Amino acid sequence: MSTEEEPKPAATEKPAGGSDEPKEDESTAQFEPVVKLEEVDVKSGEEDEEVVYGIRSKLFIFGETLLDVGTGNKSWKERGIGEAKILRHKEHQRLRLLMRQEKTMKVIANHALDPRIKLEPNVGSDRSWVWSAFDFAEGELSETVFALRFADSEIARTFKKHFEEAQAEMEKLLAGEDKPGEDGGKAADEAAEALAGLSTKDEEKAQ
Repeated sequence: MSTEEEPKPAATEKPAGGSDEPKEDESTAQFEPVVKLEEVDVKSGEEDEEVVYGIRSKLFIFGETLLDVGTGNKSWKERGIGEAKILRHKEHQRLRLLMRQEKTMKVIANHALDPRIKLEPNVGSDRSWVWSAFDFAEGELSETVFALRFADSEIARTFKKHFEEAQAEMEKLLAGEDKPGEDGGKAADEAAEALAGLSTKDEEKAQ
């Protein structure tokens, strides 16, 4: 009894690489963004000033916390870490202290270097100074008590030296406008108001 072999399917060759799937063509299509963003020149308000001195430090203010508003209970609270800078205006030469929170760039101190300000050592620390000034960091003049803490006592002494030198310079400038003492500090107050708004143009939009 003869047996016939069943026909076998013809062998097919696979392309090199072992895959028998068709090769896809790479897409060369280009898509334009629906909305084009234009570059915006953001001004800090410091373009017309030069840095006389700057140092990284931590700022505290003495006042009521959110939980103590209206109670009269005040305590030290941290306002932020950043570079405390003494700036001199290139045109009218007036000086101010400006400090921004280093992560958000929010202004946390902004006041004129009034010659009447007195830096006092913080109790129990040789690396921090306490003083009171009319501050404009929150958008309006407000008498604020500050404490600025530095990495060590040597840096603290250097800051005090530059701070007082800037105050002496401001006193000479104000003397040309009005004799210090005879106006009851009016010239210094006017300088504080004039300097207060210098860095608030961009912060008003951000706040």
